[in-house]
Amino acid sequence: MSIGYACLALGVPGSGMKSCIMKNADDDLLLSLIGSNLDALGRLVSYNAKNGIQMFRISSDLIPFGSSLAEKLPWQERYSEKLGSIGAEVRRTGMRVSMHPGQYTVLNSTDENIADRAAKDLEYHAKVLDGLELGPEHKMVLHLGGVYGDKERAKERFVSRYKRLDQAVKRRLVLENDDKLFDIRDVIETASEAGMPAVYDNLHNAVNPADASRRDVEWIEACKDTWTGEDGPQKVHYSQQNLGKRPGAHSDSIRIDEFLDYYGEVSRTGTDIMLEVKDKNLSALKCINCVSDRGMKALEADWACYKYSVMERAPDRYHAIRELLKDKTSYPALEMYRSIEESLVAPIGANNAVDAAQHVWGYVKDKATEPEKKRFRDLLNAFISGNVELRSVKNTLHTLAQKYEEDHLLNAYYFYI
Repeated sequence: MSIGYACLALGVPGSGMKSCIMKNADDDLLLSLIGSNLDALGRLVSYNAKNGIQMFRISSDLIPFGSSLAEKLPWQERYSEKLGSIGAEVRRTGMRVSMHPGQYTVLNSTDENIADRAAKDLEYHAKVLDGLELGPEHKMVLHLGGVYGDKERAKERFVSRYKRLDQAVKRRLVLENDDKLFDIRDVIETASEAGMPAVYDNLHNAVNPADASRRDVEWIEACKDTWTGEDGPQKVHYSQQNLGKRPGAHSDSIRIDEFLDYYGEVSRTGTDIMLEVKDKNLSALKCINCVSDRGMKALEADWACYKYSVMERAPDRYHAIRELLKDKTSYPALEMYRSIEESLVAPIGANNAVDAAQHVWGYVKDKATEPEKKRFRDLLNAFISGNVELRSVKNTLHTLAQKYEEDHLLNAYYFYI
């Protein structure tokens, strides 16, 4: 079973997607942005490979205006070498990637123009995966669409439109339950009629259940019959409720004990798990490190990214985790991540924030110019006095880390959580 995350990563410099507003989107600018985004994707794939993350969803923003303004641009030809290199690394490492067109890609719309645009958008997503030279096990996920007053006719319309899609799209498309309109039973029925795989989303089912008495593993097993050998391993989406937000809102981080309960139940199905969570790769690494013994070095590497975020919230836990990791014969992943989770829900204390900021400052202070040193001291004093937010101090430290290429800081989570 592989575990992965969606679209963006924290603490991976140069991995963000770039775009522009439509009125500025001429051919030269679009091609430049596409080149930059492919470089960013390459960094994400390399990061995932280095960290043993074998599931990843590619952002639909990879090709700005991919199904409209950039539709006729020769980006596949222009960047064939970059695409080939990224795809080769995906294949070499056994990574599995996917894409997920957004809420406006509505194939079963009663408006033919909207349905036609949806088909074009699906063709764009397939073009990306084809350009990477990846097989049909690398999927595109879609929701069933709208009900439009008649659910059965809406499902029939989806099947009819699906059957007219280009084969390059159909070989990759999978159908997912949503949290408002079409439950997992609707999706299994429709996917079976169309001849396509169904993806189960546990949180969508919790909010919009087909049968509240049935467990996640039962629905996952029910979806299994829709998958063929060509589709690769069955996959599911997993997320947890954000306890402070509307039903269906994703949590900021995956709560590890809750995940392990789920994993223990579904692991016998062998399904791949795509996490949908705000902190992206952080939760993916946490879950991967807790379901398999990856060695103390893996824990130490992830702890190095968390430590200043823990220090500014719970210095006692910071010291406790350091002690925990001194025993090199152990593998205390669960204890470490439980302690990190408890730390990160604590408020940031002013004195602790100053201590953490000064630790981070220690990496750049000998390289900083006198004006930079003065600016940092003035900002820190202003924060202590309550005149500026901590974010201003962190932004200055981040700028200096970038200027002086302090990878230890740039890869840390301190600037992001």
